Amino acid sequence: MHTYPSYVAPSGRAIAEFVKDHPFAVVATSTEGAPVATHTPVVFPPGLEPGDTLVGARLWGHIGRANAHWTHFAEHPEALLVFSSSHAYVSPSAYEFTPAVPTLDYAAVHLTGRVTVLEEPHENLAVVEQTVARLEELRSRPWDPAGSRHVFEKILDGIVSFTIDIESESAMFKLSQDMPADVHGRVQRDLVEGDHRHPDVAALMDRIGPACPHQGRG
Repeated sequence: MHTYPSYVAPSGRAIAEFVKDHPFAVVATSTEGAPVATHTPVVFPPGLEPGDTLVGARLWGHIGRANAHWTHFAEHPEALLVFSSSHAYVSPSAYEFTPAVPTLDYAAVHLTGRVTVLEEPHENLAVVEQTVARLEELRSRPWDPAGSRHVFEKILDGIVSFTIDIESESAMFKLSQDMPADVHGRVQRDLVEGDHRHPDVAALMDRIGPACPHQGRG
């Protein structure tokens, strides 16, 4: 992924935290023809916490067995994982200066690594349960899956779980941080209160802040 100096991730930890907080990815691998991609949950396994890099870490994922993508993993194990926020249109109406041009704010992380299919039923169940646990952690009142474990076990034959050993990472955090603080603040408010709301991008803007501390423009 091409990145711009103005929009680099603030730290390796920010990349890792973004991946943990956005546990859904495009998993793309090569074939003899065009690459194949699947949209699927990819989560941190138990015990893994965000550090200064994800290189060397192992993530967990799963897809439906009916999806033939997994049959390519053994021959083409090199994978690209793409995690992203929503894409927030930024209107120049929030800038309060002219001339101006619109843009899009977003964050995206690309990871590359090697995929390994998990063969054992207990491994498959562990990935499914961890995926549910991680997604429920994002809710204010998590659902307790204990009473449904027997259902999970029944559907395992229809699921293929896998690990991804991460070898590289890159990121773009394009969040209007090149704008003065007052403009940055107006853009953020527009993404929370305006006609086209992107609270996830606004929250990232709040966390990272503007690179230009001065007020006003010109």
